Amino acid sequence: MCLIRLPVCGIELNLLNGPGAGTVQSHLHHPNDSPELTAALGAIESLALAHASARVDVQSPAYLEGLETAVDACFQAYS
Repeated sequence: MCLIRLPVCGIELNLLNGPGAGTVQSHLHHPNDSPELTAALGAIESLALAHASARVDVQSPAYLEGLETAVDACFQAYS
């Protein structure tokens, strides 16, 4: 098991043994979010978990910048 805390939106990736196994938590979701925003943010969280499971360096500055850009685009499109 490996816990990775990202400095973007409180994203925490908990990698478990096995390919693609793990959980993700964040501060992204709010009860009043639209279904579209919820789905888009969930997809970003799942992609970050998948990348970490595949040993992509999700803590690199370039990855974190891309993650922030994607999250910002979701909020602009669906808020």
